[in-house]
Amino acid sequence: MKKIKYGVIGVGHMGNYHAKLCDKLRDYIDFVGVCDIRKDRADYIADLYNTKPYYRAIDLLKKVNAVSIAVPTNKHYMVSKMAFDQDVDILLEKPMTDNIEEARELINIASEKKLVFHVGHVERFNSAVLELMQYSGEIMPVSLRAKRLGPPSDRERDSGVILDLMIHDIDIILNLINSKVVDISAYGKKIHTNYEDIASVQMLFENGTFASIHASRITQKKIRTLDLTLPDRYIYLDYSEEDIYIYRKSATKNSRNNKIRKVIDTNVEQILIEKGNPLKLEIEHFIKTVGEKETSMFSSKQNLRSLKIVLEAQKKARSFFK
Repeated sequence: MKKIKYGVIGVGHMGNYHAKLCDKLRDYIDFVGVCDIRKDRADYIADLYNTKPYYRAIDLLKKVNAVSIAVPTNKHYMVSKMAFDQDVDILLEKPMTDNIEEARELINIASEKKLVFHVGHVERFNSAVLELMQYSGEIMPVSLRAKRLGPPSDRERDSGVILDLMIHDIDIILNLINSKVVDISAYGKKIHTNYEDIASVQMLFENGTFASIHASRITQKKIRTLDLTLPDRYIYLDYSEEDIYIYRKSATKNSRNNKIRKVIDTNVEQILIEKGNPLKLEIEHFIKTVGEKETSMFSSKQNLRSLKIVLEAQKKARSFFK
């Protein structure tokens, strides 16, 4: 495969990770450069990964075939449209945009120009999630519960915890459950920023499955978990450890006085998973869709559906703001 001329636009917290992995993937790409409007930041990251700094997105876009975009969410539409105007394939960090109209327009442009438009939902490439998704057509959960909690950070925030963090869990759950969402309730509270810093969302699906999702960036313990309750088993997934445990129905028997039921056999399985770097797997997949025209694992329809549900949940959560 001919090497793809690749660049990274926006090299803050997440963009730095993209640049670091691009440096490690030079067997597949020609790492042309990085771009940031902060000259000192662009210079620093370019020097760190032995590439060239750019300070205007258009200057880098004229020299590449594909690009990772990790600018603030409110700049996603503008920078992505600029890239498409230059016929450049895009890996755009989630969320796609902060409104549906702009998201639809970007999808339509990519489709018309036959360009790759990959939205960076990195948890989709978590090894445990990839394992669980193999059984998505076989499992019918009664309920799901997701927790994505963590402490405050010094990073500047341009969105609330629903669009910033909870979007991962909503996206995974929507891809697991093959059914329409028929009801959403949501609650959120501002603590340290002008956006919701803690939120709880509940979704009801047409098939009767319901999901509870909790996200926080004010909790002094990092937790990233998803659990599924099924009639015959319980599945527990740890995103951070990339582990899956399955708890099967246990056998019980009555005690002598017939008052206490004792568990005599608890069946717990841990699925052996070959763990990897989710972002590396995501970028490699994007490169293959660009260079080898491999079909993307996720469609524009899935990306748009996740964004619509997230924005609806965000709107409902913010209705409780004082």
